[in-house]
Amino acid sequence: MADVKDLNKIVDKPAIDRRLSVAPMLDWTDKHCRYFLRQLSKRTLLYTEMVTTGALIYGKGDYLAFNEEEHPVALQLGGCDPSDMARCAEMAQSRGYDEVNINVGCPSDRVKNGAFGACLMAQPEVVAECVKAMQKAVDIPVTVKCRIGIDDMDEYEDFARFIDVVAEAGCDTFIVHARKAWLQGLSPKENREIPPLNYPRVYQLKDTHPQLSISINGGIKTLDEVSAHLDQVDGVMIGREAYSNPYLLAQVDSQVFGMDVAPPTRTELVYTMQAYIERQTDEWFKPWHVARHMLGLFQGQPGGRIWRRYLSQKGTGKSPDPALLLNALSQVEAAQKNTQDYQNSKVG
Repeated sequence: MADVKDLNKIVDKPAIDRRLSVAPMLDWTDKHCRYFLRQLSKRTLLYTEMVTTGALIYGKGDYLAFNEEEHPVALQLGGCDPSDMARCAEMAQSRGYDEVNINVGCPSDRVKNGAFGACLMAQPEVVAECVKAMQKAVDIPVTVKCRIGIDDMDEYEDFARFIDVVAEAGCDTFIVHARKAWLQGLSPKENREIPPLNYPRVYQLKDTHPQLSISINGGIKTLDEVSAHLDQVDGVMIGREAYSNPYLLAQVDSQVFGMDVAPPTRTELVYTMQAYIERQTDEWFKPWHVARHMLGLFQGQPGGRIWRRYLSQKGTGKSPDPALLLNALSQVEAAQKNTQDYQNSKVG
């Protein structure tokens, strides 16, 4: 039988290309969300929600479940004990994940009280020990997602010291949220907007550490912005925009990765995801578990509000519509036809 460390070499999976990724987002980037996003882009690297070592080691749920179609897919891990982190990295590799990422960026009290997340930026030696233990246990990449600083440790020298210590331990890939984390006085929601983003600090890191792979994250909303950042760093991570406006990803394979492919239409995506819903066998599964990730599919399009309203009203409750997506699409198409007919009548 193959050693656990060798399993990742046996499975033929797409190589990781870090030019674009979708951020780990708690309560959002579950396996249904990732399957949907994979239909939009074959090359974008997808991240799980953060999973804690405690959940993996002691929890009863299957926190590592994913669809094989999601590759390349990375597990984001929350923890600070090197042996636990190594054990969970082994679990991730044995299940087939392409990467395991250490959360050193989340500012929430729940994470801080667990002694991981952004507070670990004040303890680079702890992160370094986790990296060493994890890399000893697995062959898949071990990466770090962090901030540019925390609280009063917000000078470039503080940031660079954290990177230097962790890189010396063997980590060569960092995804940097270009906003300092305030661990005192701000909620995680407020910390998404305050303090201001500082992209130049991430650029400076790449300039002074050219040997490292540096990806930038925070407030990025368009592919033009992605292109501009890629002139400065190795990769771009998109967060909330990929969730609220997912069709943005439909142009990624051609515009970012240079593939000669036609993007899927919104209608094609609806049919694909309806078939996905119908394949689910979990007795607790409901169409809403998929539909909630698709609310923004028609953002900016005629019928977008109708789409969101139909999914929200018919996808929940005790008797959700089993043909939820197809029926919502019919509503959208009727609204679009009415809009086109009205416009034609005005022209006539």
